[in-house]
Amino acid sequence: MELNNKIAVVYGGGGALGSTAAEAFAAAGARVYLAGRTESKLAAVAERIRQAGGFAATAVVDALDTSAVDKHLSEVISREGKVDISFNAIGVYHVQGIPLAELTPEEFELPVVTYARGNFITSTAAARVMSPRRAGVLFTLTTPGSKMPTSVSGGFSVSNATVESLSIQLAGELAPQGIRVICLRPDAIPETTRMGSHAKEVFGFRAKLMGKTLDELFTEKPPGGRHSSLEDVGNAAVFFASEKAGAITGVVVNLSCGSVLG
Repeated sequence: MELNNKIAVVYGGGGALGSTAAEAFAAAGARVYLAGRTESKLAAVAERIRQAGGFAATAVVDALDTSAVDKHLSEVISREGKVDISFNAIGVYHVQGIPLAELTPEEFELPVVTYARGNFITSTAAARVMSPRRAGVLFTLTTPGSKMPTSVSGGFSVSNATVESLSIQLAGELAPQGIRVICLRPDAIPETTRMGSHAKEVFGFRAKLMGKTLDELFTEKPPGGRHSSLEDVGNAAVFFASEKAGAITGVVVNLSCGSVLG
């Protein structure tokens, strides 16, 4: 399997995107360490991985807390001797559907600060433990909002652009240390709204403002004829974590089915 003997840490591992990546990594042979805020969600994902014959361990970790992230990574290192993959899939409820001019500063800055801080903390912490071995892959997540100025997504579009820029800068700094950085950019994934994700609240609020149901919000499809899927994210994560993608770093992988190009 592509990821045999790899050690993966997934932040936001109890959510829709995090659990998808974690289960895909495990199916490809990786030993997976799930980190997140809600133990019950992490435990459910870990059980699915174990039932499928994989290895998973869980820990309640606040990805916005440097000391908590460092402590958890130290525990993984003490048990496994290394970390090969760090995947950040944290999510937070934020306001979408209201023009910037009508947002409060607090509503605007919440996703910007949360996603920038969370990705900075987990990526740099992982880089510090990966550097001695001169190997590792860091994953971040964004959406086409970074390229869509009329998306009315509040501070979320700005947070996406920030994370993409951070990913490129990290890739440039860490390439000499053998660490690759991959940013995955799927479009809105309808499945996530049916999985207890914060996306249900975010898109539900947006749909209400537009006088639509959640299903109606996703009626219009991207040029590719379908929406991004969780399977798309899992497949891409496994490929880019594998040696098959060993020459690739500093890219924003467009999984948007054509919503944006480039």
